[in-house]
Amino acid sequence: MIRINFYRWVQQGLEIGIPMENDEKLYYDHLSRFNALIRSGQTESREAAELFYYLNKTGFNGLCRFNRKGDYNVPFGRHRIINYASSFPAHRELFRRWTFMAGDFEEVRLQKGDFVYTDPPYDVEFVQYSKEGFTWADQVRLAEWLSRHDGPVTVSNQATDRIVHLYEQHGFRLMYLDGPRSISANGKRQRAREVLATRL
Repeated sequence: MIRINFYRWVQQGLEIGIPMENDEKLYYDHLSRFNALIRSGQTESREAAELFYYLNKTGFNGLCRFNRKGDYNVPFGRHRIINYASSFPAHRELFRRWTFMAGDFEEVRLQKGDFVYTDPPYDVEFVQYSKEGFTWADQVRLAEWLSRHDGPVTVSNQATDRIVHLYEQHGFRLMYLDGPRSISANGKRQRAREVLATRL
């Protein structure tokens, strides 16, 4: 699993020191360096956090995607203007009381009564946004893990038949929404049916 602790660095007073411009050559230079850090196991470094911020702001539609080799593979975006931040003082104060972690959801130590909101990879045909992926078995494992929690839970997902059935069988209440889609393989920007599954 690729771990990039951007928010942990923000807690420590991250100030971005790399060049940041809405420039295609600079983007691909930074992308190459970021992938070199991934391959050398330095994804939790300050430099990786800086590069991730820049790439996410500058890349296509704010997408975060890794290929099967583990490389970040989002193309350059087509933004007219990008308002980059070089420091995050308000976020630093806000995040001071938070704990950020990267790993499997079952590693999270929940306290009785904690409110949990999860937004797993949606149950759609194209799921390869990361090297490891998020399988149907992971969707089932997540639903089972959440149903055992003694506290309020909300889950968002695509309202596929099997997701609806999965959360209904675990006693969740379902509410349906039409969600916008700004990322689409076929270029269409149609709305898609989503579901919020809740347990109180």
